[in-house]
Amino acid sequence: MRVTVIGTGYVGLVTGACLAQVGNRVLCIDVDAQKVARLQQGQVPIHEPDLPEIVAEGLRGGRLGFSTDIAAGVAHGEFIFIAVGTPPEEDGSADLRHVLAVADAIGQHLEDERIVINKSTVPVGTAARVRERIQARLRERGLDLSIPVVSNPEFLKEGAAVADFMKPDRIIVGTDDAAVAERMRSLYAPFNRNHNRLILMDAPSAELTKYAANVMLATKISLMNELAGLAERLGADIEAVRIGIGADPRIGYEFIYPGCGYGGSCFPKDVRALEHTARSVGFPAPLISAVEAVNNRQKGILEQKLAALLGEETLAGARIALWGLAFKPNTDDMREAPSRTLMEGLWARGAQVRAYDPAAMDEARRLYGERADLTLCEDPYAACDDAEALVICTEWQIFRSPDFADIRRRLRRPIIIDGRNLYDPASLRREGFSYHAIGRP
Repeated sequence: MRVTVIGTGYVGLVTGACLAQVGNRVLCIDVDAQKVARLQQGQVPIHEPDLPEIVAEGLRGGRLGFSTDIAAGVAHGEFIFIAVGTPPEEDGSADLRHVLAVADAIGQHLEDERIVINKSTVPVGTAARVRERIQARLRERGLDLSIPVVSNPEFLKEGAAVADFMKPDRIIVGTDDAAVAERMRSLYAPFNRNHNRLILMDAPSAELTKYAANVMLATKISLMNELAGLAERLGADIEAVRIGIGADPRIGYEFIYPGCGYGGSCFPKDVRALEHTARSVGFPAPLISAVEAVNNRQKGILEQKLAALLGEETLAGARIALWGLAFKPNTDDMREAPSRTLMEGLWARGAQVRAYDPAAMDEARRLYGERADLTLCEDPYAACDDAEALVICTEWQIFRSPDFADIRRRLRRPIIIDGRNLYDPASLRREGFSYHAIGRP
């Protein structure tokens, strides 16, 4: 099948590459000419396991292409995916300018009937707005075409996006048109062979499903972090509590790990967007508001622990080792990462940061440039040199079994503040550390 994907960000690039991987002819469109030129050479701009390999394979096989020519993209695809960003506005609402601009472009270039598929995360009602914009542009051109717009939200986890797309747990298709639904079923057939994962519903329900899923997961994280704070005050161990409640199949073990807060491109933005949607229709949603409030508070907990342990005066001139910059492992994404909250708080207090991350060092340089109070180290142990304490923000595998004797020799004080509960407190005490985790005595 001929597929066009407009937008080569995280979602668009994974979508295009995976659809090409199963034999479709895919053309990906982006306005960034430099980015397109790099992609044409097989240079993937994001850190995502397996993505460079399938992009290279698609290019070699002639099934995957990249261009800045929106007219060529519209002409190419019998399926046209919209996969552009919807960044948050100041009030929390999703900014739909890019989505609607793509809708205008599609309407300006379409010559015959195609299926338009909205892959971007958008508020309820956006599929209808996109269709209205396309139809308006077509009417201006004197064309009598009826273009269906499908809501097809993504459920890709950063760090496992290719695996999620190739073997999805569900494929949500929002349309009331039975013929369009069958075409979508054919497009997704290669990913739907083991058992039927395709779930049909109306477009508004599909749009709400995306937000509801992310807010549900974010709620589990925030509730667990709130319980962790309570555990610390009661002398309980939240890791024991986690195992105890996770054994209940109604709760399960996913997304109940306490830590220093969630970040990334989805959870923070989507929680705020759904909160804004609730306000816009006059529906009180205090639980959704509380999810974000708890998470924002949790992001400050590592700085608070440091200040309590070192004292305000010592922290003002301290050198702090930081392991982990990305918001989660297997990505270089630092959007709303807890590490950023910690570093910016430490800098405001006059502290210096020595940081290491396996993938996000270049992203940190892009975000913060050269600073006297930030040293990006070539290996995790070098970050500990002459530091007052080691703080862990991201649970990369490389951090799970380090050389504690080497860490202790390098640190000025044997203090570890673990924002991801990677280590056993008793073992760290035997190693001679003052060890402080989340919700653990």
